[in-house]
Amino acid sequence: MRARFLYNLIINMVMVIVLRGQTVSSEGLVNVVLFVADDLGAHDIGPYGNVVVRTPNLDHLASRSMLFSNAFAASPTCSPSRAALLTGLMPFRNGAHANHTGIRDGIPTLPFLMQQMGYKTAIAGKYHIGPKEAYPFEMIHHTNVQEPGYEGKGVLWTDLNMRPVEEWLADVSIGDSPFLLIVNDHSPHVIWPESTDYDPSAINVPERHIDTRETRESRARYYTDITKMDRNVGRLLNALEANALDDNTVVIFTSDQGPQWAFGKWNLYDYGVKVPLLVRWPEVSEERSTSAALVSLIDVLPTVVEIAGGVVPGNPSDIDGKSFLSILKKGGESHREEVFASHTGDGTMNRSPMRMIRTRKYKYILNLAPEIEYTTHMDKSKNHDGGRQYWDSWVDQSFETKHAAWVLWRYHNRPDEELYDIENDPGETRNLAANIHYSEILKSFRSQMNTWRKTQEDSETGPYDASKIKTRKQSIPYIFE
Repeated sequence: MRARFLYNLIINMVMVIVLRGQTVSSEGLVNVVLFVADDLGAHDIGPYGNVVVRTPNLDHLASRSMLFSNAFAASPTCSPSRAALLTGLMPFRNGAHANHTGIRDGIPTLPFLMQQMGYKTAIAGKYHIGPKEAYPFEMIHHTNVQEPGYEGKGVLWTDLNMRPVEEWLADVSIGDSPFLLIVNDHSPHVIWPESTDYDPSAINVPERHIDTRETRESRARYYTDITKMDRNVGRLLNALEANALDDNTVVIFTSDQGPQWAFGKWNLYDYGVKVPLLVRWPEVSEERSTSAALVSLIDVLPTVVEIAGGVVPGNPSDIDGKSFLSILKKGGESHREEVFASHTGDGTMNRSPMRMIRTRKYKYILNLAPEIEYTTHMDKSKNHDGGRQYWDSWVDQSFETKHAAWVLWRYHNRPDEELYDIENDPGETRNLAANIHYSEILKSFRSQMNTWRKTQEDSETGPYDASKIKTRKQSIPYIFE
C-alpha cells in the first residue's frame, strides 16, 4: 500500500508540473458542463426511443448533440461509478469499488487536472464522492434542498435547486477563466414523487418486469421524476444561453448507472450499466448525429482534458480511460473493442459481487457468489420506498403466471457465468454459457476476464466485507449544504 501511495504521489506531482507548463490553445478556452442524472436508464428518455416519457429539454439537447448509443458505466452503483468518471480509473484501480467508499490517496481527479490548466471547477447537487481533498471543487451551496413536505426525512428526499447554479453562471460569465461545471441531479433516484404527471394505464412496462397495477403506478412516479430532472436540464441550457455561454460551452449529459428497477441498478445487465451520453459541442460535433462506438464513462476524463486543450500526462496505461475526442470531431463507430464493469456491493443489503465484459455482440458476466440469493433494496428495504409499492404484487403474481415466476426466479438466482448474444438477444434472456456451441467464446472471455482482473488488482472471491467501509479514512458525504 505504501508503494502504491508513493507511486500515485509521484504521478500527481508530475501531472502538476506538466499541466502547468502547457500552453492552452484558443480551442482550450471552451467551457465544459457535465450534467449527471441519478439512476437513469438510457432507454428511459426520449432521445433513446422512449415514446411515453416526456423529456422535451433532452430532446432539444439531442437535436444539437452527438448521441452515443453504446455508452457504459464502470459500475452499476452510485459512488463507484462517480469515482470512475472523475478519475478515469476503474473502481478497483482507484479504490472506490464498494458503495460509500472513497478513492486512494494521491490519485489525480478531473477537477484537479482542469485546475492545473487554469480552469475554474465547480460542483452542484449530489456529491457522494471522497475524500473531499481529492476533489478540489468550488461547491455551489444551497443546491441540495429537501423536497417540500419531507424536511428532516433524510438524503433520499433531496432535490436539486437550480437557482444557485443560474446565479453562478451569471457571475462566471463576467470572468476570463474557462470553467468546468458539474451538475449532479438527485432525480430519478428514489424516492420518486408520490403524485404523478402520468396516467399509469398508459405507462409502458418492460418485458423484464411484471405488469401489475402497482408496477404501473411506481413506473408513473419514476417517469415523473425523469421529467422533473429534464426541467433542470432545461434551466441549465437556458442559463447558458442567457449568459452568452451557449456557443463556447461543451455540454455533456449522462447518468451514473441504470435505474432502481429489477435487472437495472446493482446489476451488470445493460439496464444497469448502459447509460445515456449526449455531447453538444457547437461548431465541432455534428448536430443530431449518432455513434455506436463502445465507450465507457472512464473515457470522459481524458476526453474533457483534451477538449480543454491539454493532454493527460504519463503513460497511456496510467489511466484506464481513453479519449474519444476524435469521434466528437470526425464521427465514427470505432473506439473500444470491449468495455468492462464491476459490482462489489452496497453495504449489508446487496451481497452479490459480479464482473462484466461487453463487446458489440456479446456480454459476459462472472458472478463471484452465485450461491447467495440475490437481493437488493428493491425487495428487502423497509425504511424507504425503493420497490416497496410494487414488490408484493410481483410475489403474488409469480403464483399466477409463468412469466412472473420466471422474472422472480431470474432476479434471485444467478449462475456462475452468463453469456449473451446481445445482437440477437438484446434483452439478455437466453444464457448461452452452458451451450456447447459457444464453449470457445466462453473460454476466451474467461481468459480475458482473468487477465483484466489481475491488471486491476481485483482479487475478491466473494462478498465484500462491509465493515471495511466504516474503517476507511476517506469521507464520502452524500450531499453538501
